[in-house]
Amino acid sequence: MRSVSVIGIGETKMGSFPEKSIRSMIREAGSKAIEDAGIDKSQIGAVYMGNFNSSYWCGQSHIGALAAEELELTGKPHQRAEAACASAGLAFRQGMLAVACGLYDVVIVGGVEKMTHVSTEAVTYGLAGAADYEYEAGIGATFPSIFAMIANRYMYEYGTTRDQIAAVPVQSHENALLNPDAQMHKSITIEKVKAGFPVAYPLTVYDCSLISDGSAFAVLAATETLKDAGKNKKVIEIIGSGHGGDSLGIAKRENITSFAATKLAANEAYKMAGLTASDVDIAEVHDCFSITQIINTEDLGFFKKGKGSQAVIEGQTAIAGKIPVNTSGGLKAKGHPVGATGISQIFEIVMQLREEAGERQVKNAEIGLAHNLGGTAATCLIHILKRRQ
Repeated sequence: MRSVSVIGIGETKMGSFPEKSIRSMIREAGSKAIEDAGIDKSQIGAVYMGNFNSSYWCGQSHIGALAAEELELTGKPHQRAEAACASAGLAFRQGMLAVACGLYDVVIVGGVEKMTHVSTEAVTYGLAGAADYEYEAGIGATFPSIFAMIANRYMYEYGTTRDQIAAVPVQSHENALLNPDAQMHKSITIEKVKAGFPVAYPLTVYDCSLISDGSAFAVLAATETLKDAGKNKKVIEIIGSGHGGDSLGIAKRENITSFAATKLAANEAYKMAGLTASDVDIAEVHDCFSITQIINTEDLGFFKKGKGSQAVIEGQTAIAGKIPVNTSGGLKAKGHPVGATGISQIFEIVMQLREEAGERQVKNAEIGLAHNLGGTAATCLIHILKRRQ
């Protein structure tokens, strides 16, 4: 397969935007990515879009066609990828594979979701479709309750304390203060997290990712077609990609404190890149709930099992730490527009590898990893990117 690189990125600010439509967010983020790539639209061969549930929340399906129209790419092949919260990560992989196999030289991949205009109940019901509806969600097991169960089991098995789990959103909020695109610009403390509105024990509202509107895009191109690519810091090569899966719900799993989909995707991505976890300089990790980040950093091989929470307390995941995690603020504080999240994570990694992340810049970051989960970790997409020297 051919090498593929990210040559342009763009995103909207994440937040609640009643005045913005799906169309306008696609147009804003997609246009930014094309402009950033410095290419003519005629060079784009296809459009790949991630979206989870605009059919329900916005009454709008056929998102691929909508994106092509709004970006003045009507007539180009287009499609929508759906994998719950990993929809954009899947769209990114599909676009990458299309370029890698030689089908196109350049594609644009994006993601979008609009969620804040409907009630919390409607959001909850819509998200429930990403779980096992017949055996879990349909009888009242919402995602907060499922991940609370996972958190309780994790605390029981590894002796992790509530304070250690609460340290995760504290760090994410501090990082988000440095990100102008983040939805939540608010410093919090461990005590505030624990005293927050209870959602499902031990989780409070501060342990849960945000309901968000937003869109993110990336332009991908065959590396071999880029002139002077090695001298252009804006060219970020995709050196690893992994796609893992697991059972839809958790009832059939022997272990709920580790996610098999992450391990499978990580093994594939590391093998393709010829790297191990210790080679990664920075990571954007799916933190739909605070416990999820802890488990993911362990499954990715950054920390030993049961040690992920202590690593946060010790500052190992901070911007200046051993392996900076969620410098963007993560899903918890940057925001979680479900169908756009995977490429929003890619956006942050590319910004960091370009050394364009401003106050949150990680020093000497050359290799970054983006980890995107769908549902109760039933789907996982991982991409490893490298700055070309």
